[in-house]
Amino acid sequence: KTKGKRLINRVTSLISRLETLDSFLGFLLSSCEHIRTPFINTMSRPELTGHASLFYNEKEARKYDSSSRMIGVQREITERAIELLRLDDSKPAFVLDVGCGSGLSGQVLEERGHVWVGCDVSRDMLTMAKERVDRQREDAKAGLEKKQNAEMNIMEQDNSDDEGSSVSDVEVSSGDLMHHDMGTGLPFRPASFDACISISALQWLCYSNSAHQNPKRRLMRFFSSLYTVMKRGGRAVLQFYPETAEQAVLISETATKVGFTGGVVVDYPNSAKAKKHYLVLGFDRNNQAKQRGHTGTPAGSAARQVTVSGTAIPGRDRKKQVPVRKIKGTKTKEWILQKKDSQRKKDKDVRPDSKYTGRKRPTKF
Repeated sequence: KTKGKRLINRVTSLISRLETLDSFLGFLLSSCEHIRTPFINTMSRPELTGHASLFYNEKEARKYDSSSRMIGVQREITERAIELLRLDDSKPAFVLDVGCGSGLSGQVLEERGHVWVGCDVSRDMLTMAKERVDRQREDAKAGLEKKQNAEMNIMEQDNSDDEGSSVSDVEVSSGDLMHHDMGTGLPFRPASFDACISISALQWLCYSNSAHQNPKRRLMRFFSSLYTVMKRGGRAVLQFYPETAEQAVLISETATKVGFTGGVVVDYPNSAKAKKHYLVLGFDRNNQAKQRGHTGTPAGSAARQVTVSGTAIPGRDRKKQVPVRKIKGTKTKEWILQKKDSQRKKDKDVRPDSKYTGRKRPTKF
């Protein structure tokens, strides 16, 4: 009987200890969940959390669009990008906005009198941009109606002159929106745009969110399609936040491979918070010398620290090789080798060269 009582007491104490341990583990797990959630939401690198369409959901999109600090930063970056584009403000330009988000950068383009098309991978951000356009349209209608009423009260005798104006003449937003992933290429006609800007979106292509996504291939598709859809003589200014120096080199080298010229302009290079990277791309090879001498200081403003990196255009001082033409409709061996070399530079699958490459075949077997 004594041994049985001792065994029962031991089992009872063991059960009580297990219950205490279970409650402690539950409290510990709940505390970790409370700690982990705000840490993920406040990370300085949202690219590490997953795909952009998942990070910029409805909650994040509204927070992004309602933050006065974010609106001010986006406006400042967009104005700097437009300055680097060197557009002629006397006539409107057709500008592509890659990663337009909630349309903050497009609003600055409209104020400068330009027409723009924006594409973004997040539907929630595009919904915010559409709401912004609708609000501008309603405000314009209300302002026109108020102006018409004031004119009718002051000039009642000239009512016949006011019949031609109506609310339908309101100037709507000059921008258009499209849901698209820039990593799959830009689906526009060749030579469609005069210029291109991108604000805080290019660095997303340096991360793979699934097994079939390759950052190098996504960058190559984007820059190849951008080279196609832009008019010759146009410019592209892409602002981005590289996590490492290797990412900046990868982006600039990929742009160079497809045929772009230019370099990386760094504003405030000695500041940890205000530092901004701008990839300035063009088609004219003479623009490189002009870009090196450009101080980047706008008229009437304080001096700005600017660094231009020319590492993105290695070997561009050499003369361009003259392509070998086909002779009387036949493809020469030199022409075939050069064609295969150009395809390899674009990361396309090309068969290796052999002794049979470009070999003339007999007319009959």
